[in-house]
Amino acid sequence: MDFDAYKQVKMNLFRIVSALLAGTVLLVSGCASIPDAAEGKEEASRFASYVEGDYRIGVDDRLQITVWRNPELSVTVPVRPDGKISVPLIGDVQAGGNTPTQVAAIVKEKLSAYIREPNVAVILTELRSHEFLSRVRVTGAVRTPRSMPHRPGMTVLDAVLEAGSINEFAAPNRTRLYRKGKTKTEVFDINLSDILIKGKLESNFELRPGDVVTVPERLF
Repeated sequence: MDFDAYKQVKMNLFRIVSALLAGTVLLVSGCASIPDAAEGKEEASRFASYVEGDYRIGVDDRLQITVWRNPELSVTVPVRPDGKISVPLIGDVQAGGNTPTQVAAIVKEKLSAYIREPNVAVILTELRSHEFLSRVRVTGAVRTPRSMPHRPGMTVLDAVLEAGSINEFAAPNRTRLYRKGKTKTEVFDINLSDILIKGKLESNFELRPGDVVTVPERLF
C-alpha cells in the first residue's frame, strides 16, 4: 500500500470513529434529558388539571388572548385590580370572576363588530390570585415557621422538615393539623415525636392545600 492510500484509509477510520463517538454523546445527552422532560410533562398536567373546568379568574392572574389570523390583536395581559383586562381594538373586558371560556366569548362578541367571525382563545399563563389558597403552613415551636406551596404527596413530616424541624421548646406529640372544611375546621392529632424519633408514621397524614400544622411549646 502506497503512502497516499494508507493516508486515505487512516482518514476514513478517523471519520468513522468520530461519527461513533458523536452518536454516543448524542445518545447520552438524549437520555439525560428524559427525566427533565417527564417532570415538565407532569407539571404541565398538574397545571392543566387545576385550571380546567370552572376556574374563576382573579386579580393578578395573567391571560394570553389569541385571535386567529390577527396577531396584532393577540396579547398577554395581567388582570387589573378592578378585574378587567385591556384588549386591542375593543378596550376593557371584564375578566375577574369569569372563566377563560366566558372571557373568550365576551372578547369574541365585542370583536364581531370589527372582524367577521373572530376565533378567540383565552389561556391562563399564570395563576397568581389563588396562590395562597394552595399553600401549607407550619407554625409554633419550629425553627422557621413557614408558608410553603403545596405539592402532591406532601406529608406532615415533609412540611415540618422544610420548616427546619422542631425547636428545643417544642411539645411535638401535641402537634395538631387543622383542615378547613365547608362548614367547620377539622382537627387531627399528630404524634410528631413518634414520627421524628421512632419512625411511627400512623399520624403522618398527607397534606392538602390550606392545611395548617401547629407545634405547641412545652408547659414549664
